[in-house]
Amino acid sequence: MNTWAVIVGVAIVTFALRASFILFANPHRFPHRFRQALLLVPPAVLAAIVAPGLAMPAGALDLTLANPRWIAGIVAIAVAARWRNPLAPIAAGMPALWLLQWAMG
Repeated sequence: MNTWAVIVGVAIVTFALRASFILFANPHRFPHRFRQALLLVPPAVLAAIVAPGLAMPAGALDLTLANPRWIAGIVAIAVAARWRNPLAPIAAGMPALWLLQWAMG
């Protein structure tokens, strides 16, 4: 029972912290630089989720030509930088990955 009390307590504290920021904070009173920095949070989180899957597919860093994932990732980054369309990197990166995986066996 003690373990469940700790889990519920931590869940309540976590929820309260997140809810307080949404319910009680006025985003128009934040400093301008803070609001600008908040715009960079989603891309940073996405990069933190995706980068290990590209560079470490087997659990260890593998930036060799035998790893097609990071090469397809570079293709997707180049397409994203060129066209600035959220679907363009997917439309280019996935076929590049499939083609590289097929070519490498």
